[in-house]
Amino acid sequence: MISRSWLFSTLATLILAASIGMTTGARAADGAGAGLEKATFAGGCFWCMQPAFDHIPGVVSTMVGYTGGEKEHPSYEEVSDGGTGHAESIEVTFDPKKVTYQKLLDVFWHNIDPTSKDREFCDVGHQYRTAIFFHGPEQEAEAQASEKQIEETKPFKDRIVTEIVPASTFCPAEDYHQDYYLKNPVRYKFYRYNCGRDQRLRELWGAASGGH
Repeated sequence: MISRSWLFSTLATLILAASIGMTTGARAADGAGAGLEKATFAGGCFWCMQPAFDHIPGVVSTMVGYTGGEKEHPSYEEVSDGGTGHAESIEVTFDPKKVTYQKLLDVFWHNIDPTSKDREFCDVGHQYRTAIFFHGPEQEAEAQASEKQIEETKPFKDRIVTEIVPASTFCPAEDYHQDYYLKNPVRYKFYRYNCGRDQRLRELWGAASGGH
């Protein structure tokens, strides 16, 4: 099975070349403004989490990066080595008047395997853990309620191991990781298929599974 680390090292030069001068819609949105809120999730490969949220009405912007760790401004290589404590994650800026945090939680759950500890699909390590990083007590309560609901209605038997923890500093990933699925659609689909992500999501969630 092809790992993302292998794929990244093999294609790094091409990715960098392709990403020079590129501007995408998700990155173009400022994400700052009155009334907007943030949601932060970790769902394994952050390449695969961005398309899940980008097309939801009310989502203003998304950015992939690293959170939950100790080192300031970690690099991709440092996080991939597993020594910084960070998780690959996504920060979603949204308008709560147009989309609820509960809706974002629902999208999150159906795009991950919440039963797998310290790995997601073909990516193994604490940096690929699943987590909800809540911003404030209201998000914490909603996250806990959503987990309880999933536990009560899940179509699978295994225990949920996804963390629900306070949000900490979010460090944006390098530019060539942002909107990877748009910049490199063939390579993205190649990785996603070989990692078995969509196959496993369908096993877990059936028709309700995410997948892009």
